[in-house]
Amino acid sequence: MQKIDLTNKNVFITGTSGFIGFFLAKRLLEEVEGIHIIGLDNMNDYYDVSLKEWRLKELSVYDNYTFIKGNLADKECINKIFEEYKPSVVVNLAAQAGVRYSITNPDAYIESNIIGFYNILEACRYNMPEHLVYASSSSVYGGNKKVPFSTNDKVDNPVSLYAATKKSDELLAHSYSKLYNIPSTGLRFFTVYGPAGRPDMAYFGFTNKLINGDKIQIFNYGNCKRDFTYIDDIVEGIIRVMQGAPEQKLGEDGLPLTPYAVYNIGNSNPENLLDFVNILQEELVRAGVLPEDYDFEAHKELVPMQLGDVPVTYADTSALERDYGFKPSTPLRDGLRKFAEWYKEFYNK
Repeated sequence: MQKIDLTNKNVFITGTSGFIGFFLAKRLLEEVEGIHIIGLDNMNDYYDVSLKEWRLKELSVYDNYTFIKGNLADKECINKIFEEYKPSVVVNLAAQAGVRYSITNPDAYIESNIIGFYNILEACRYNMPEHLVYASSSSVYGGNKKVPFSTNDKVDNPVSLYAATKKSDELLAHSYSKLYNIPSTGLRFFTVYGPAGRPDMAYFGFTNKLINGDKIQIFNYGNCKRDFTYIDDIVEGIIRVMQGAPEQKLGEDGLPLTPYAVYNIGNSNPENLLDFVNILQEELVRAGVLPEDYDFEAHKELVPMQLGDVPVTYADTSALERDYGFKPSTPLRDGLRKFAEWYKEFYNK
C-alpha cells in the first residue's frame, strides 16, 4: 500500500453538496492542515434543493474550499478542473442515487454514473492523481443469497439499473487502473444514514410522512434486513482509504500489476426493518419531533417487495479491517437519535 499524506494537498471531491460528500469535505477541512478541497455538484432537484443549499452554505465558510457548480457528464468542465487544480487525490461521490428512481428515470443514471465516471477516469489518465477513490454500492450484490456479502463474491446479477451502473464503474476503474497504472479504490457503501441525510432514504422519508399524518409503507411485509451504516463511520472509512492507495508495482513479467481494490463499508449488523421503524419512532418521540401519544400503528402499512429491491444487505468488512484497521460500529439507536435531534433543529418542528 502506498501511503498518502493529505497535508497541503489539492483534493477534488465530487458531490460535495450531497450527503456523504458534505460530511467528508467538512471533516477534511476541519482536520487536515493546508488541505484545499475543490468541490463539484450540479445541485439537481432529485430531492429538496434547500438541503443541498444548506450543506453548501455550511462549507462556504472555509477559505480552503472552492465550489464549482457543474455536471460530471460535462467533459470540458471536468478536464478544466483537473488542469487547473491538478488534484493529488480524487474522490468521486457524485452519482444519481436511488434504486426505485432508476426504474422511472434511467437516463439520469447513464449520464451521471456511466458517462460522468468515464469523464473522471479520462481526466485521471492524463493528470495522474496519487489515488482515485470512488463510491460503489452494496446494491451490486443484487440477489446474492450468501451472507455476509464479501468483495470476493461474484456480482453478476444486478436487480436494478442503479446497481448495474455501480458495477460498471468498478469494471471501468479496473480497466483504467490496468491500462494506465492509476491507483483506484472502490467503496461499496451499505445503507448510509444520519443527520442531514437524503430525504429519499427510508428513515428520512418515513419521518416526513409521519409528520404529515401519511402512512408509511414497509416493504416485503417487514421481512427486510438492512446493514445501516452511520455517516461518521462512512467518512472515517473514506479518509483512511484516501491515505492508502493500492501499490503501483511490476509483476514477474515486467508489466505493471493492476493497482486496484474494492472494499465494503458497512456496520456488519443487519437490522430487521420493523425493528428499525420501532427505534426510529421512539427516537422521534424522544426528540420532540412527534408527540408521545402518536398512533404509529394506524400509520403503518405492510406491503409486498418493490421492484429492484433486495431482501437483505449484510457487509463482510474483514478486508477493510485488515488493511486499514477500521470497522464501522455505531449502534443504530445512537445514529437515529442524532438524526432525530438534527431533524427537530433543522425543521424547527
